[in-house]
Amino acid sequence: MRQRRNSGQIVLIAAFIIASLLLAAQIYILEVGRTLSETESEFLNDFILSVQLGSRNAVLGSLANVSNGGASSTLELNLEEWASRVEDQYLYGKSILNYTLRDTTPYSSGIWLDWGVNGYGVSSAYANFTHKLAGFDADVDQSFVINITTTLLIASTNQRLGGDSRQVNVTISIQNEVEPALAEQITIYYRVSSSWLISDETNGYILRDYGNGTYLASFVADVPTESVEISTHILDYRDIHVQANVTSTEI
Repeated sequence: MRQRRNSGQIVLIAAFIIASLLLAAQIYILEVGRTLSETESEFLNDFILSVQLGSRNAVLGSLANVSNGGASSTLELNLEEWASRVEDQYLYGKSILNYTLRDTTPYSSGIWLDWGVNGYGVSSAYANFTHKLAGFDADVDQSFVINITTTLLIASTNQRLGGDSRQVNVTISIQNEVEPALAEQITIYYRVSSSWLISDETNGYILRDYGNGTYLASFVADVPTESVEISTHILDYRDIHVQANVTSTEI
């Protein structure tokens, strides 16, 4: 399906802008630290927290970009820029931020997109960081991992109403880093012959939100077969896209 590529262009641009703004915000926080009458230990703690938060924002924004159709090299480029900005911001000495993108299966260059036909979809980014600080009275050598993952699980059944008309139910479960998460947007397609059709108000589309990352979508479709191919596309509140396909079985 190519529907996501077209409808996701605005989200792609927005995700890129958000990622850039988040990086700029972290630099601003660090610059403010230069002008305040802080002790070295106070500034050190603020600096370390800002670097960790900025690193997370860079990974998150990059995944939002890639999952919406951006280049797979986006994560590498954004982290390279972030590391170069961080290295000259420490007021009391030298700061070096290094990163390594996970490149073992299922990740490639820190990115894992798996949008399968078994009711499971995942969009994930993974990077290891080392941050070294050398100051007048403090030396810090810390390592941390950033793993941003949005997971989608779907299941579907359908019931014949008469003729080719069927009531289709789709159960949707969304997680961010294995915790229940809410969706900003959910779009469900169903296949008739060789065409993918969108479920909307014209065929009685209803979406129930249980408030815990679980949703139930219902609609009526004219499908001549007992099984219905379903494709569910979601955008979480971090602008990360994930999708999954499943075959709806008749009950």
